[in-house]
Amino acid sequence: MSINKLKIINDPVHGFIKIPHEILFDVVEHRFFQRLRRISQTGLLSLVFPGATHTRFHHALGAMHLMFTALETLKLKGVKISKEEEKSAMLAILLHDVGHGPFSHALENLLMEDWHHEKISILLMNKINEEFDGELTMALEMFQGKYHRRFFNQLISSQLDVDRLDYLKRDSFFTGVSEGSVNTQRIISMMNVCEDELVIDEKGVYSIENFLTARMFMYWQVYYHKTSALAEHLLVKILNRAKQLISEGKNIEAYGNLKYFLYKTNFEKATDEVINRFTQLDDTDMLSAIKMWQNADDFVLSYFCKAVAQRKFPKTVFSSHPFEQDLIDEKIKKANHFFEIDNGELLVEQISRTLLPYDTEKQPIFLLNKSGEKIKLEDAETQILSAHINQPTTKNILYFPREISNGAFDVKKY
Repeated sequence: MSINKLKIINDPVHGFIKIPHEILFDVVEHRFFQRLRRISQTGLLSLVFPGATHTRFHHALGAMHLMFTALETLKLKGVKISKEEEKSAMLAILLHDVGHGPFSHALENLLMEDWHHEKISILLMNKINEEFDGELTMALEMFQGKYHRRFFNQLISSQLDVDRLDYLKRDSFFTGVSEGSVNTQRIISMMNVCEDELVIDEKGVYSIENFLTARMFMYWQVYYHKTSALAEHLLVKILNRAKQLISEGKNIEAYGNLKYFLYKTNFEKATDEVINRFTQLDDTDMLSAIKMWQNADDFVLSYFCKAVAQRKFPKTVFSSHPFEQDLIDEKIKKANHFFEIDNGELLVEQISRTLLPYDTEKQPIFLLNKSGEKIKLEDAETQILSAHINQPTTKNILYFPREISNGAFDVKKY
């Protein structure tokens, strides 16, 4: 029985998304990709912005759609793009996040030590490529930045790639934070190619500056929001604490594939068993463990799990300057006294978040002027903001048990 694979998907952000190649449908149907339905796009962000319940599955389809739109735009401007290149670029961006584990970035490298999600994505793409008799070979080249036509690599990974264009618009939509909304259609309509490099028509300069500032606002207002940052950090603390207790010979209750990764210590080689188990892991495994560990014998593990499961977060204070060690020591002493423990330093910590809005050195954005010359965005006479957002900014967050908070906290000196 034949199946119509050239589907149309209704997306709340972009509207109707076309699947123009049958191989794309086959990859979407693959169990590796279907797992992304159960991987949150923004970790525990829904604890701060209740609408942020969208998944990596949503995002991958949206990025694929924007890739298709970008390639259609470039073809209209005279850029020669073959059907094979179009299909491969769409496959590469469709699968760019297939290696994400539970809660995406938060638990990166913790379940499988030294295995970044992009490394796992390449491994899984190779597996799929074998199953589809090499149809993803060119897609793998593009994903790894090795394809001879550089603009394809840049559409997949750069400061102005379709990945960022989708997640900013999508995360803005689902969080309700309008400052992050970007005009993806306008930006894509301004894309061009010069000397095999992705450039933006000069008249699109303000759309690009809006994109860069929208991303900056999304990071500080959403991704690096002090409670968002804390929730993500607590996931790391929980998993690290569980693994630490296991290394000390303690019995930590866990089931199935999560138990396998908690107790396994050697990940030098990704065996078939490791791959099979990893591709069955998703957010629900971690959430189930957190619910169960609320009743753990270890106070610290129990405390952090209750904080996440019941949304009873520690107190947080935000500052542009590092907190003094005397203040941190004081909070640790109070935590030890209040909870009658001797490891209060595990409940009090300073974490930091740094953002470079526009990296002019590693990944500059180029404009194409009317005379056909490439100029850096920050050097354009028409730019307003780009030359002023190329320095990193760091914010610090101090968290400590709410039970020891004495109400007012003087942050004026920080």
